[in-house]
Amino acid sequence: MLNSSAALFRRISVSWLMAPKFKPRRLPPAADPALPLERSTKLARTMSTHSSIKDAFSTYADYLNALNEKRERVVKASRDVTMNSKKVIFQVHRISKNNREEVLEKAEKDLAAVRDLHIFRLVKELQGTDFWKLRRAYSPGVQEYVEAATFFKFCQTGNLLNLDEINASLLPLSDPSLEPLQINLLDYLLGLADLTGELMRLAIGRISDGEVEFAERICRFVRDIYRELTLVVPLLDDSSDMETKMVTMLQSVVKIENACFSVRVRGSEYIPLLGTGDPSSFLLGVSEVEL
Repeated sequence: MLNSSAALFRRISVSWLMAPKFKPRRLPPAADPALPLERSTKLARTMSTHSSIKDAFSTYADYLNALNEKRERVVKASRDVTMNSKKVIFQVHRISKNNREEVLEKAEKDLAAVRDLHIFRLVKELQGTDFWKLRRAYSPGVQEYVEAATFFKFCQTGNLLNLDEINASLLPLSDPSLEPLQINLLDYLLGLADLTGELMRLAIGRISDGEVEFAERICRFVRDIYRELTLVVPLLDDSSDMETKMVTMLQSVVKIENACFSVRVRGSEYIPLLGTGDPSSFLLGVSEVEL
């Protein structure tokens, strides 16, 4: 009887050891009535943040698109200013002692047309905006306009058209209630540097026609401009373009001085014809394109 009981006990123990064991499970926490409200609040806050970022990027995209479109229009207007200002310069180069009044009258009308039509387009595009951001887009046209206006002024009066006078002529184009477009000092000086090249061509042409006194007056004028700019250019913040043009300006001064000197020294012998191949000509070394 005891043996059978012991055997039964052993079987029960072995079966208990071999039975699968169950891991205790933690009961879920009691439902929090504020949890759905917290989740909905976080979701609304996330959606609101995404919406505000999207609206901000949309606003920036619209601003950049409008700025790029404005830049394209400004570049087109600047090209038109450049092209028509060159026409004024070509017109002034036709001047001689026989047709001076006629040429200057036509040039004055053409210059007024450039201002009233093409500069006016620039003013309308840039007025009331931060036009300094678009300076690189319209600077070439403004420089060419400065060159044409100062070239005409010198041939008309023998004086230099200063920056205040140019900006005063642009004021009637602007809306009085908005900030007017004004030509900055750097663009004016860059246009003035280009003016000396045109004066060099004019001086050589006048010498070939026998107007030596006029060429000498041009020589003194260009020399004065170069001397004054050598004092101003080192003080400019962005003078890389101006420094390059100063080298070209010095070359123009030297060419005019050499031409006037040759005429004064050898003028009693002859005045070489324009483009002559005479080895003794003071025009030797000055290319046809430069003339």
